[in-house]
Amino acid sequence: MDARITLIVNGQKTTVVTDPERPLLEVLREDLGVTGPKYGCGEGRCGACTVLMDGQRALSCSTPVGSANDKEITTIEGLADGDRLHPVQQAFLDEGAIQCGYCTPGMILSAVALLEENPRPTDEQIVEWMNGNICRCNGYEKILNAVRRAASQVKEVKRS
Repeated sequence: MDARITLIVNGQKTTVVTDPERPLLEVLREDLGVTGPKYGCGEGRCGACTVLMDGQRALSCSTPVGSANDKEITTIEGLADGDRLHPVQQAFLDEGAIQCGYCTPGMILSAVALLEENPRPTDEQIVEWMNGNICRCNGYEKILNAVRRAASQVKEVKRS
């Protein structure tokens, strides 16, 4: 049975009428035209579908849209401030941590969630946290460098 579900996606409040068990990823992409989150494995194991839900990392392919009712959903499209990239986005660009780009939105959002929770992660903590995101191009060293760079920039911004 369909339900009326309110989502706040990248700051925009919207309502959809759909099956509450339908994957959030499907609603974002098919109903709302938000294409940053990608379909990868469909089982919540690859991280391509990662979004932030009320600031916490969520795998949208395995999250029922009903559980996102009245929650703030942030996708890669909602990170930048106008033309100014989010520090994690800028770090990925500066470090060349983008190859084919398929995993990039999920990687960036996972890194944002990590740095919100732990602004000074060790390399081991970064690797452990990012373990749920798969890069088929094997760009892991550049991704690690990008997260390190973003962490150092976040530290500098928080100190000032």
